[in-house]
Amino acid sequence: MAIFAACSTTSRLAEGEVLYTGVKKIQYNQLDSVDIDSDVKDLIFSAVNVKPNNPLYSPYIRSPFPIGLWVYNHWDENSKGLKGWLYKKLVAKPVLISRVRPQTRVNMINELLRNNGYFDSNSSYTLNYNDKNNKKAKITYEVNVKAPYTLGDITYVNEDTPLTNLIDSVARKNQYFKTGSRYCLDSLNNVRIDIANQLRNRGYYFFRPEYIEYLADSVTQKGIINMQLVKSANIPNQAYTKYLANDITVRVDDEVIGGLPDTVVAKYCTIIKMQPVHISDNLINSCIRGRKGRPFRVGNMDLIQMYLARTGIFSNINIEAIPLDTLLDNGYGLIDLDITCTLDKPIEVKVEAKATTKSTSFIGPGLGVGIKHKNIFGGAEQLSADLTASYEWQTGKGNAYKNSDFNSYELGLEVGLSIPRLIAPRFIDRARRYTNWTKFSIGGDFMNRPNFFKMARVSAEMTWEWHSRKYSQHKLTPFKLTYSNLLSTTEAFDSAYFSNRAIAQSFDDVFIPQMSYTYTLDRTFGKNNFVWSTTVTEAGNLCYLIWRACGVEKGNMHILYTFFSQFIKAHTQFVWTRQLFGEHKLVARLFVGAAHAYGNSEEVPYMEQFYIGGSNSLRGFSVRSVGPGSYRPQIIDRDAYYDQTGTFKFETNLEYRLPLVGYLKGAVFLDAGNVWLLKDDQFRPGGKFEGKNFFKELALNTGVGLRFDMEMIVLRADLGIALHAPYDTGKKGYFNIPKFGDGLAFHIAIGYPF
Repeated sequence: MAIFAACSTTSRLAEGEVLYTGVKKIQYNQLDSVDIDSDVKDLIFSAVNVKPNNPLYSPYIRSPFPIGLWVYNHWDENSKGLKGWLYKKLVAKPVLISRVRPQTRVNMINELLRNNGYFDSNSSYTLNYNDKNNKKAKITYEVNVKAPYTLGDITYVNEDTPLTNLIDSVARKNQYFKTGSRYCLDSLNNVRIDIANQLRNRGYYFFRPEYIEYLADSVTQKGIINMQLVKSANIPNQAYTKYLANDITVRVDDEVIGGLPDTVVAKYCTIIKMQPVHISDNLINSCIRGRKGRPFRVGNMDLIQMYLARTGIFSNINIEAIPLDTLLDNGYGLIDLDITCTLDKPIEVKVEAKATTKSTSFIGPGLGVGIKHKNIFGGAEQLSADLTASYEWQTGKGNAYKNSDFNSYELGLEVGLSIPRLIAPRFIDRARRYTNWTKFSIGGDFMNRPNFFKMARVSAEMTWEWHSRKYSQHKLTPFKLTYSNLLSTTEAFDSAYFSNRAIAQSFDDVFIPQMSYTYTLDRTFGKNNFVWSTTVTEAGNLCYLIWRACGVEKGNMHILYTFFSQFIKAHTQFVWTRQLFGEHKLVARLFVGAAHAYGNSEEVPYMEQFYIGGSNSLRGFSVRSVGPGSYRPQIIDRDAYYDQTGTFKFETNLEYRLPLVGYLKGAVFLDAGNVWLLKDDQFRPGGKFEGKNFFKELALNTGVGLRFDMEMIVLRADLGIALHAPYDTGKKGYFNIPKFGDGLAFHIAIGYPF
């Protein structure tokens, strides 16, 4: 008893105070055998969802470790030093029943029931005191549900005027405002808002939702409410007037006051530029929506605001609608638009010292220096230059089933020009509501793998990125040329290089002329989010056809005396996220990819091959320590890294993510996958893909992880536990890791794995 008293979380409660320990349940009693609608249940849940101390799943489940309450009850709030600091960080005042105010919650539930048509329904509450401590109690809410009232006869305004005819037309099309719909006050208000929005987008700029009212009759028949749509008695004359769009004036100035104004009459607006402002007239003109003489649409103001903002060159945008005093002969009014835009500073410089992490499980400090001009030619074109430097080491190593130390440093420079429009054939289906980009870049990097090799790569690329629909994104690279040059090697690398022809060819100096296309679909359905991304890449085919047309034989095709690579590569990925409850999520991923070299090449370039393992893949293994297939290097050393890639990859992951404390999140995961070769390699026996061996050659691991998720950045630590290796480990059975310690791999990374 002394132990329990010492650990009490209610010892400081005053007489009559009761600690709230959550909601025991919400009991729904179906008095008319009619269940309450799920959306109303969600509202009721929100009304009673008061978090108890140390909630795990509010308001039902609490953590068994009430540290904050224990500190509140047993530590002195006047403590100094470390104990005082800990007190302030850990203490949590008790949440009392008196603060939860369950009767107020019941009143809220009753109001929700009435507002949603459950007029004859009611609720109550009961305190469930703890059997061992009557200073603790849970709350049970009981909701007695009777059949809801529904809409009966619907009567419209029916005054046969342009305004009322439009009101009636919009109301008739509303899916809720129909006979048989459940009475819902929020839905009725939404009908009024929908009518007002439609009218304001058809010229009736001054119309407001409160100008529509309802007359309800619930006397005629029990459970039925007849509704009549009527106009308010206090509608001002302006609300009856239809307005047409008139002149649009756009004033562009700088953050620093410029000189004299320069006025340009463009196709859709008048532009006043305060010199020396540097901006394209076409850019401003392309952002204007609404044409002079057409009905004034409020939605066009929102579109203009969005289009101007997405250029990224303005620090402030202000749009004002100005109705003119005079009316036209037909009774229509006119509205001018006055738009003021302030240019932001064009030069943006960034210097970042950061920890970097890659899908290859390399992590280390990095430095990035970048400079960007956001409006280089006056049309929101972005010219950027980025210099990067990093030192990296591999995570997830440390035993016989992981590769040994493999560190590197890398330097890179990239210069890019991004144009915020699609300079592409018109037949490409593009959505104007989104920014579509044409991008050019040229860059190079130098990579040093100590004890192995030094490599340099340069590349030039042109890419189109656009949306065709809200959920569909496209990326097409019609031209990319990469040159890879192996500058120097070590004796350790040469031993692997010359003993395996496949490795040698994949590292040869080579030009890679590529074209690629990526499609991404991102949709959300209720609590489910689904992202599908597919990329198809081809290299060398156009060059091959041109060279063949010129009579050049296979094997003699070069660019500047260097062979060019010819292959095709495709991969697809599905990521499904299910919101379970609160911040609890279940995330699954499936990845499948294949690559095949032909024509002018016998092997796919090393940088284009697939690998597996590491912090974003099989977390029970280090990067490239699995595969291809059941192949395993005879001598486990750092040279083995180079031959554990493949031309076919299958990987699947399942991860349960849950909140812990504050920014700290947890995860439990299961990973499976491998890479294979699509053709035989005598130096890598067991590496070729064969369907009969597919399942037994899937590496499998589980594990747990911690994530420090601050939204802007996520720091991640995963402890992977290998369960099955696809090669012979000396232990029989499916779970063939000889020792538990041999199967552990620890990874530190930035961001979620998928």
